[in-house]
Amino acid sequence: MEDDAGERSSFVIGLIENRAKEVGVAAFDLRLASLHLSQYIETSSSYQNTKTLLQFYDPMVIIVSPNKLAPDGMVGVSELADRFYATVKKVVMARGCFDDTKGAVLIKNLAAKEPSALGLDTSYKQYYLCLAAAAATIKWIEAEKGVIITNHSLLVTFNGSFAHMNIDATSVQNLEIIEPLHSTLWGTSNKKRSLLNMLKTTKTVGGSRLLRANLLQPLKDIETINARLDCLDELMSNEQLFFGLAQVLSKFPKESDRVLCHFCFKPRKITNKVMGVDYARKSQVLVSSIILLKTALDALPLLSKVLKDAKCFLLANVYKSVCENEKYAAVRRRIGEVIDEDVLHARVPFVARTQQCFAVKAGIDGLLDIARRSFCDTSEAIHNLANKYREDFKLPNLKLPFNNRRGFYFSIPHKDIQGKLPSQFIQVLKHGNNLHCSTLELASLNVRNKSAAAECYIRTEVCLEELVDAIREDVSALTLLAEVLCLLDMIVNSFAHAISTKPVDRYTRPEFTDNGPMAIDAGRHPILETIHNDFVPNNIFLSEASNMVLIIGPNMSGKSTYLQQVCLIVILAQIGCYVPTRFSTLRVVDRIFTRMGTVDNLESNSSTFMTEMKETAFIMQNVSQRSLIVMDELGRATSSSDGFAIAWSCCEHLLSLKAYTIFATHMENLSELVTVYPNVKILHFDVDIKNNRLDFKFQLKDGARHVPHYGLLLAEVAGLPSSVIETARNITSRITEKEVKRMEVNCLQYQPIQMAYHVAQRLICLKYSSQDEDSIREALHNLKDSYIHGRL
Repeated sequence: MEDDAGERSSFVIGLIENRAKEVGVAAFDLRLASLHLSQYIETSSSYQNTKTLLQFYDPMVIIVSPNKLAPDGMVGVSELADRFYATVKKVVMARGCFDDTKGAVLIKNLAAKEPSALGLDTSYKQYYLCLAAAAATIKWIEAEKGVIITNHSLLVTFNGSFAHMNIDATSVQNLEIIEPLHSTLWGTSNKKRSLLNMLKTTKTVGGSRLLRANLLQPLKDIETINARLDCLDELMSNEQLFFGLAQVLSKFPKESDRVLCHFCFKPRKITNKVMGVDYARKSQVLVSSIILLKTALDALPLLSKVLKDAKCFLLANVYKSVCENEKYAAVRRRIGEVIDEDVLHARVPFVARTQQCFAVKAGIDGLLDIARRSFCDTSEAIHNLANKYREDFKLPNLKLPFNNRRGFYFSIPHKDIQGKLPSQFIQVLKHGNNLHCSTLELASLNVRNKSAAAECYIRTEVCLEELVDAIREDVSALTLLAEVLCLLDMIVNSFAHAISTKPVDRYTRPEFTDNGPMAIDAGRHPILETIHNDFVPNNIFLSEASNMVLIIGPNMSGKSTYLQQVCLIVILAQIGCYVPTRFSTLRVVDRIFTRMGTVDNLESNSSTFMTEMKETAFIMQNVSQRSLIVMDELGRATSSSDGFAIAWSCCEHLLSLKAYTIFATHMENLSELVTVYPNVKILHFDVDIKNNRLDFKFQLKDGARHVPHYGLLLAEVAGLPSSVIETARNITSRITEKEVKRMEVNCLQYQPIQMAYHVAQRLICLKYSSQDEDSIREALHNLKDSYIHGRL
């Protein structure tokens, strides 16, 4: 496989759908040699679920079937690729390539696990679409990349995305998980960061990619989450283990994950003539991969030494499955028989080229030894030529840099050139305070040097054939090591590092229950608290008996920040990281939905209100009992009566579910919900009025504190005429008077139901409490007294 530089996408995705709007997705990661299959019914007319998956995978190629002869109902994913992913390479393959029977056979042969473990052996016909997408994707990769995928080497996951929390593409943007909505904070020079930017202190490319994947699709399995949290507990209590692991992980190459999975792909046998120059390049990549593999395996004993006394399940399991695995030592011995012990991985271009040319031990191949001699002779001739020019042209500071594209070239400081540069120097380029140039003699030597190096790579590959075949037999062990290194990098260098840089007890371990309440005590916004030293913490409590919180407050009082804060705390908890709270206990969330902001969408001809309604419709169609719904204003972009009616009816619909909802609004008449529905709790952000000015406290408090006419106060500050303000004040006081009377009547009518729900809420909390029996008995006795005397 080609060298896959940097963190750019390495996913190739196959998409196909049927008339029933069922979509099959096959996502092949070229970097990690893994295949992720998903099949689902698209519930959104705008293909929101497919958009979310595409945002998660961030593909470099999208493979679809042709539109021309397809029925109208089967072109949605192809049009989606054209419309929203215009910059991504789109490949149209004949419909015959999307063959589910062939896909099932391929998965059976290529998967590292048995099909029974994937749930595909007996019911594969049920998942025919994603298998069809897999057949087309694998066919394109093998043809385009000129490789054959090694049998039983692929890590295959089925419906992996549905075993994780689902965060739709709109919510990812609203919550600023990957990219901040605004690059700078208004009124400051501080750069605003996303959650990914804040946590991205990983040392390897694979660790960064795993962190991004976890933030976009947090875990749902409590056992896995707790295993990560147990690991963090041990790292935070054992400094020697933490720093030891951080130091050992830095010994592994940055590209370890790509190199370890490189051996899952076997190049097709093609003649040198067909491959041309590219053949030498592919040979160089292979040699480089062997050197990197040797470097990674050399670091394993150090990892073993650090993890030997680890207590937590995750680290103990890594020690058992990786450090005690004899396969790695066997591979290292095989490498040692062919590769020189002194060869090391190097990043400096010419040093790396030299290491690659001299990777194989001397005396193994006569033609390789001749090519090496030629490489050394031309390298020496180039350095002698540089010395000659220094003396002949009196250029003592002439340097001889090297890069892979240009080869050797001269770098001469401006100050050394008296008058004009001698005519022998060609290809002159100005670069800062230096001139970069070459000569015909140097260009000739460069060609010979490059040719000798290419011959070294090709002969080295011939020598390594037997070794590479032996390594491929243990390819599953190498992919396991790649996964382990990525996971350790994320937990140690991202999670543990983030916690260790904060003051003690600023981040705490979250607790999880199956169906218990969501309780966050003194929660803080993980991004904004790093910018504002005086960030005000706030609480939240949601349970089955109180599953909706209605938040009221003036503009700029902190509502939107609070909504974002709750979601980010839940995401951090479910990726297995500590959270910025004093205490937190959470119910596992399966989906996060957000409805924030008021922006129209000119591309789809949607007004602000239409965009708002589409987002709300998507929530209503896809909400489940374990979802967390966050809505910041609803219905304010249309007439006040219609907007209020929509907001009220949406709240009623959400109240009938067990989902947890946080609803922020300016519509104070929505607070009537609390008098009718006992499972609604109303909160407000505290604001003082001083000299007709609003003094924001950013503190969340119980009840619906009415800030009189805060809209009129802001209008007055903005400069509206006093006569207009006075008329508006008279009108609003008459409307408010009627609303207060209606709420008083509702309170009296629904008081018994409210009391019963308050009792139920306390009982639910006691059910999930970790207190001893006597404390619970006393709490029950106090609850009974409060209920009898009407003090709830």
